[in-house]
Amino acid sequence: MKSKQTGVTLIGFLIIMVVVGFFVFMAMKLLPSYSEYMGVSKAMNQIATEGTNGKSLDDIRRDLMFKMGFQYVDDATIKPSDITIQREPGGGSTLQVSYDKQIPFMYNIDFLLHFNKSVPLAGNVGQ
Repeated sequence: MKSKQTGVTLIGFLIIMVVVGFFVFMAMKLLPSYSEYMGVSKAMNQIATEGTNGKSLDDIRRDLMFKMGFQYVDDATIKPSDITIQREPGGGSTLQVSYDKQIPFMYNIDFLLHFNKSVPLAGNVGQ
C-alpha cells in the first residue's frame, strides 16, 4: 500500500509566514496608538470623577494635559484645541477629546486613526 504525504510545502510555508509577518508588523505599528488612547481615556475618567466645580475650560485642559503626562501620552498627539466641553440642556457638562493620529506604515502608505472620547463631568464648570 502506497502512502501519500500531506503537509505544507516550503513555498506554502513561506507564503504563510509573509502574510503573518505583514499582520504582525501592522499590529506593531498600531498598538502604541491604542495604548496611548487608553491613557487618554484613563486621564479623562480621573478628571470626571474629581469634580470640576468652578474650574474654567483652561483649568480643565491644564489638569487633563498634566494627567495625560503620567499616562505616557505624547504632548504632540493632543493639542489643547482638541479638548472641548459641551454643555447639556439639563445643566450638566461633557468633556470631549477628539483627535486624529497619522501613523506611517511603509513607503507612501499611512494609517489615519480617529479617536473620540466623551465623559460626563461632575459639578459645574465655570466660564
